[in-house]
Amino acid sequence: MTNDTNATKPVFTPSHSDAELVNQPIGYWSSAAGQAVVHHIRTMLAEEGLTQPQWWVLNQVPVDGPRDRAEVVGILRGYLEFGEGGIEHNIDALLRRKLLTEETAGGVRRLARTEAGHALQQRVAARQQETRQQIHEGIDDAEYVRALKVLQRMIHNVNGSAWHH
Repeated sequence: MTNDTNATKPVFTPSHSDAELVNQPIGYWSSAAGQAVVHHIRTMLAEEGLTQPQWWVLNQVPVDGPRDRAEVVGILRGYLEFGEGGIEHNIDALLRRKLLTEETAGGVRRLARTEAGHALQQRVAARQQETRQQIHEGIDDAEYVRALKVLQRMIHNVNGSAWHH
């Protein structure tokens, strides 16, 4: 990715003392974290010629066989702000790029990865693992799990809903 290497990054220091952090607004910090991480991920995907929804679609179309288009859309329609129309548009873009194929049989539209689509998915999957390591640098699994549980509890406490499979 085009980001600086860890060798050139300054050492992490929290923005405030623990006593000050306890009164910081969760809305601000959760939003800032989300924006920074999603930007980082989308930058990596853009370097590979993909949008984030296109990446999701490639991952929902199995390598060993086709999958119903409606099923792919149904799974992905709740992802972030894209909705059903955005997912359909991104499927069509992957079809135009010949990364997917589509066949209709009995009124059912089925998607399959092409060889080029599979090769791209595999290459980006490897880069995604590198990106995850960058994002998680200095954060052990227990700390990460605890952070997610805290965020999920806050969502629950305000009767919110979050969806991810």
